[in-house]
Amino acid sequence: MRILITGAAGFIGQRVVRALSECDSLVVDGQERRIAAILATDIAEAPLREMERSCRRVHAVPGNLDDAEVLARIIEDAPELVIHLAGVVSGQAEEDYALGMQVNLQATIALIDACRTLRKPPVFVFSSSVAVFSCADNDTISEITQPAPLSSYGTQKLMGELLVRDASRKGFIKGRALRYPTIAVRAGKPNRAASGFASGIIREPLAGVAAELPVGRALRMHLASPAKALEYTLKAVALAQSELGLETTVTLPGISVTVGTMLDTLEALAGAEVAALVVERPDAAIERIVATWPGQIVTPRAEALGFAPNEDFAEIVREYMASLAAE
Repeated sequence: MRILITGAAGFIGQRVVRALSECDSLVVDGQERRIAAILATDIAEAPLREMERSCRRVHAVPGNLDDAEVLARIIEDAPELVIHLAGVVSGQAEEDYALGMQVNLQATIALIDACRTLRKPPVFVFSSSVAVFSCADNDTISEITQPAPLSSYGTQKLMGELLVRDASRKGFIKGRALRYPTIAVRAGKPNRAASGFASGIIREPLAGVAAELPVGRALRMHLASPAKALEYTLKAVALAQSELGLETTVTLPGISVTVGTMLDTLEALAGAEVAALVVERPDAAIERIVATWPGQIVTPRAEALGFAPNEDFAEIVREYMASLAAE
């Protein structure tokens, strides 16, 4: 079996590539399959080449996902599993509408069109987001709540979900669109995601660096850890298509936690001096976006399919602290 991972140089993408490179086989669509090759594509060439050197069976294909040469290579490889993680993050998609449409929507259309030409429909995992939802006052909603995004990013992800659903109905792919929670704590440099502060207010203080908090302490967030994101992705790959039926979109579980509780947890685990490095600096643009996101999502269907959330925010912080100790 050949695997394609888009956005392979991204935070989650690198985790998926490295995890799969360590496996000889993988459960896909309910059946165990032997891994022959992993095609990794991204616009960032240097991380791809490093993974090609250090990871088994990984082949780097740098370039834009809708580039004709990249698409031709994908069609030539004929992957039986596609994990589509490439995307422009929320804040950047809001600032640059054309870029968000190109990367989050047009490239997805191009990739699905490429899959249409394959002899065998691949299992196709699409990374969506809880940003497809909106609600008043950071409210609690359900996985069956009608999506109504209030950001360009959320709108583009919702359109991608519908494309995956229709392409699955037509038999072009075996799709599953995953609405990921906000993933924290992300290592590395800050990105332009509107939710980036959820990682920054933990990551930077633990590195001895001040962090800005652009929202109020009462804001609730629907969160999962990086390890959970990887677990969710591989669980989605393993699901038999019959378990999903026509409803190919899954709203993933997360823990509901206020920003205040996040900071209290940081203080409990790392000390008051570390927590004091977080400086409140309201940002109206970010507040407008994240305040419309649900503070809690009830997900019985996802949990019945085998997706389980983190225990609490302390588990998430400990996971990140353990990763620092392992470096």
